[in-house]
Amino acid sequence: MSDEFDEAVNMTASELERWLRSDESKSVGQSDGGESVGHESGRRIVQLLRTKKGDLTEGDEAHMRKVVGYVHRHLAQRPDGDVEHTRWRYSLMNWGHDPLKD
Repeated sequence: MSDEFDEAVNMTASELERWLRSDESKSVGQSDGGESVGHESGRRIVQLLRTKKGDLTEGDEAHMRKVVGYVHRHLAQRPDGDVEHTRWRYSLMNWGHDPLKD
């Protein structure tokens, strides 16, 4: 699982932490008035990126699978044109993937 996760999550823990503090990050995603699902996931991803592979729990691995699935599904829905300032990109970045990174 961790190879797929490493491929899906192309932001470092510090890049993701910085992003999650931005207004753009907080402006997207589904929430019930509190933190969005993607934003919460991003905070969990930061923790996962800082956890040694041998210390990952079953719950961690389940979340990693969820992240891989989300990133793959979302990438398949890429809008036309420049995506730099789109909700689509911001949502993906909350899940640790910046589509503008190689």
